[in-house]
Amino acid sequence: MLAIAGGKGGCGKTTTTYRLGRALAADGRSPLLVDADVEMPDLHRVAGVPGRPGLAAVADGHRLTSVAHTPTEYPELAVLSATSADTDDVDTAVSRLRGWDGLVLLDCPAGAMADAVGPLRAADRTVVVSTPRRRSLRDAVKTAAMARELDAPALGTVLVETCPTDDATTVPAETARAVMNCPVAARVSYVSSGDRPTEPLPTAYQALARKVQQRNI
Repeated sequence: MLAIAGGKGGCGKTTTTYRLGRALAADGRSPLLVDADVEMPDLHRVAGVPGRPGLAAVADGHRLTSVAHTPTEYPELAVLSATSADTDDVDTAVSRLRGWDGLVLLDCPAGAMADAVGPLRAADRTVVVSTPRRRSLRDAVKTAAMARELDAPALGTVLVETCPTDDATTVPAETARAVMNCPVAARVSYVSSGDRPTEPLPTAYQALARKVQQRNI
């Protein structure tokens, strides 16, 4: 399992989960995208699938294949929402995800609180997502350190460019790589919250998908 994690909300974790899933599906994989953020369950909206049933149903004993939703535009994907789920549901359901015949991507809660620990503990590796803002990178460093402690070390960092109208100070990719102590696996352009599933897939996510597959996670 691959955790998609970051130190701050709004840094691009959900978009990264969805678009990396699309890229893996295009390469013949059958990824399961799991929203593990019970406070802000947005993955089903980005993927364009219903919010129920989801993780809560899996925690109640329902089979993954009967609960996961498939986006109309991308039938190779499967999505599990965290709508109506709680932290206990996430912990119970995540323990059952090993039975999925394909790669599982966990869209993790932001930060380093207790609700972020469970998904990272279940994962094999982590992709850390951050904007190139200094504050976002500082928080991402903490996330990467937590992932190492939980035996899910960072595979790489995805830097998501900030909104073009945002004049906040950003740092170069090389500086980000040095701070994170892991490669910058992809650098992607800003995507608004209105991004639709049918928009073209950036080549950066396709390159990231290849790197993930090379690690045989």
